Amino acid sequence: MAHTRGRLCDPVEAPPRGETVHLLVELGSGRVEQILSGRLDGPVDYVQDADEWVMVVHGRATLEVEGDRTEMGPGDWVLLPAGTAHRLVATDPGTSWLAVTTAPAPARPRRGGGG
Repeated sequence: MAHTRGRLCDPVEAPPRGETVHLLVELGSGRVEQILSGRLDGPVDYVQDADEWVMVVHGRATLEVEGDRTEMGPGDWVLLPAGTAHRLVATDPGTSWLAVTTAPAPARPRRGGGG
């Protein structure tokens, strides 16, 4: 595989409302994305089937994870294991995130007890 280069989108490219997702890199079963957030019309609930690590690069956001509300700013990150309910409560317009997601590991077959 040849090396690849890129550049993050400028936060001024964020939509006025909602979010846009830009795929930066796909690595096997993993993805690296940049999310640009505008103002939210209301809280947005998520439960994803993949592990997700997200970090605020620019701007601010309020996130609730399992009842724990946290204010996030540049450099703050959170790891959300697959199936973790979380709520994006608010974002400042122009908030830029990096997100790394991995596909869930396939279930391993159970081995029966020998006898």
